[in-house]
Amino acid sequence: MITIAALYHFTRFPDPSAIKGPLARLCCAQGVKGSLLLAGEGINGTIAGPRAGIDAVLAHIRALPGCADFEWKEATTDTMPFGRMKVRLKREIVTMGQPDVDPRARVGHYVDPADWNALISAPDVAVIDTRNDYEVAIGTFEGAVDPGTHSFGEFPAWWEANKERFHNKRIAMFCTGGIRCEKSTNWLLQQGVEEVWHLKGGILKYLEEVPEGESLWQGGCFVFDQRVAVGHGLAPTGHLMCHACRRPLEPADTARPDYEDGVSCHHCIGEFDDARRARFRERQRQIVLAEARGARHLGAEE
Repeated sequence: MITIAALYHFTRFPDPSAIKGPLARLCCAQGVKGSLLLAGEGINGTIAGPRAGIDAVLAHIRALPGCADFEWKEATTDTMPFGRMKVRLKREIVTMGQPDVDPRARVGHYVDPADWNALISAPDVAVIDTRNDYEVAIGTFEGAVDPGTHSFGEFPAWWEANKERFHNKRIAMFCTGGIRCEKSTNWLLQQGVEEVWHLKGGILKYLEEVPEGESLWQGGCFVFDQRVAVGHGLAPTGHLMCHACRRPLEPADTARPDYEDGVSCHHCIGEFDDARRARFRERQRQIVLAEARGARHLGAEE
C-alpha cells in the first residue's frame, strides 16, 4: 500500500536552497516520490511512498524552521502515482504574483468541513472557487462562482473587475487543499472585504470527511498526480489526463476527433505547433515501448 501526503506550510525560509539537497536525498533514500516546492515563503507539494518513508520525510519537514505545527492530508493507493522525486526552488509556493500578500499575517476564517454546507447555503454568502478553469470544469460545489481563470495569478484582476457583484455579501472561498485560499483570503482582506471564510483543508478534506449523502460537492476534484481526480472518500473517479496539456478528461473525451493519445485533446488541439506535436508523438512512442518492457517512461509526467 502506498501512502500519499499532500502538504503546504507558510513560514520564512531565509535560504531555501540549503533545504533542497538534504530533503531530496532523504526522499530518494526512503523510496518517496512526488514533487515539493520550496520558496522563501514556505513549502508545498504532494509525495507518495511506503508508510515508513512518508513518516521519515514528514518528520524531517517538521524539524525545518517554523514547521513544527504544519499539517498534511493523507490518502492511500495500490500503485505509485509518481515516477520520480522532484524538489524545486520557486519564487512562490503557489504563484499569485502579489508581493504584499502574506498569509502568515492574516487569513480568512477557517470553516471545518462539517460546517461548510451550512455556510455556503446561507443566502448572504457568495461562494467562490479559486481554482483554474480546467479544474472547475470537472467538479465544484453546487452554486459556486467560477472565475474562469487560467492561472491563480489572474485571480486579483478578476476580483477587481467583478467585486461589485459581491457587495454586501459574505465571501466563502475554497480550493483543492487550502493553499490558494490562504493567499486569496489575505488579499481580499487587504482589499477591504470584511467577512471572508475558507474551507479548512480544502476540497480534499471535505471529500474525506463529509458523507456522500450529505455532500454539496458535484463531480471530481482534480489532483496533481496520476489519479487525475478523486471523489468522495478520495476514491479515484476514472478521469484521464491529456499528457500534452495536462488537463483532465472524461473517458468519453478520448472518442473525440481531436484526441490523440499523448499528443492532443479537444482542450489543446489549437495550442501547439507541428514541431511540438512531433515531439509529443515521439515521447508517446517511447512511453508505449517502455510499457511493453514492463518499465515506466518518466516522460509521461512531464
